[in-house]
Amino acid sequence: MITPFLRWAGGKRWLINEVNDLIRGYEFNNYYEPFLGSAAIFFNIKASFTKCYLNDINNELILTYKQVKENKNSVIKYLKQFPNKKDFYYDIRKKRFRSLSKQAAQFIYLNHTSYNGIYRVNSKGEYNVPFGYKKNYTIDEQSLNTCSEKLQNSVLSSVNFTCFVDQIQEGDLIFLDPPYTVSHNNNGFIEYNKNLFSLEDQIRLSEFIDKIKEKRAYYILTNAAHKKIDEIFDKGDYKYILNRSSTIGGRNAKRGQIEEYLFTNIKRRNSSDN
Repeated sequence: MITPFLRWAGGKRWLINEVNDLIRGYEFNNYYEPFLGSAAIFFNIKASFTKCYLNDINNELILTYKQVKENKNSVIKYLKQFPNKKDFYYDIRKKRFRSLSKQAAQFIYLNHTSYNGIYRVNSKGEYNVPFGYKKNYTIDEQSLNTCSEKLQNSVLSSVNFTCFVDQIQEGDLIFLDPPYTVSHNNNGFIEYNKNLFSLEDQIRLSEFIDKIKEKRAYYILTNAAHKKIDEIFDKGDYKYILNRSSTIGGRNAKRGQIEEYLFTNIKRRNSSDN
C-alpha cells in the first residue's frame, strides 16, 4: 500500500480495499478524482488508466501535488530545514514564499505538525490551525518518492468539479469524495465543511452523476449516511453502507464506528447484487 504524503480529515485510506474489490475485473479509460484530498484512492487503486485527471478546489493543495510531481527533490530539501518546534511552526505559518517548491514544503510541514491534520483558513484566507505537539514527526521520503512517481501520468487542476462534464467519455472512472455537508454520528463534519460544500452543491453533484451515466462512464461516490443524502443520490444504482472508525476531532466529536454510503453504477463481478 502506498502511504499518502499528506494527512487529511475525511481521508479514504480505510476505503482502498473496498474500491479495489468493487472494480476488480473491469477495464477503464481515463480516471477522474475531482475532490482529491490526500489522494489515498488514486495512489492505491489497482487499475490501469490512459490518463488521470486529479483536481481539488484547494489551490494550495494542488500546487503542492504539482511540486511533488515536478520538483520532489527541492521539496524534500526544504522540508529537511523545517524543525518540529512550536515557535518555528507559528513563524512559518504566517510566511509567504516566492519559491513554489518551498510553498509546497510549507504546506506539507504544516499539514504534519498541525493539530489533527485539519486544513482550515480564516476569513482572510490565512491558515490558522494550531500547533499539534506531534512527537513523532518525520519526513517520509519514501512516500514522497513513490507518490511523485505515481503522479507522473496525471493532469492536475484546481477548478469546480462541474468543469469536467464535457471532458468525460465512455468507459472513464470517476471517484467522487466530496466534503460531507450533513453530519453523521455528530462527528463535526458539518461545522468544518458547511461553507465548502453546501446542500445545493450536493444537488449539483447529483446532476453531475446523471451526466456521467449518460456518457456510459462509471462513478463511485462516498458520502455521509444520512436520509437527505440518500434522497439526493438515489438513482436506482448500487448503494452500500460501510462502517469506519471516526478520526475527526473537534467540539462534540465522538470517536467510534460511523456509517457512510457508497453509491455506484458498477456491479461487483463476484457478487449477485441487483
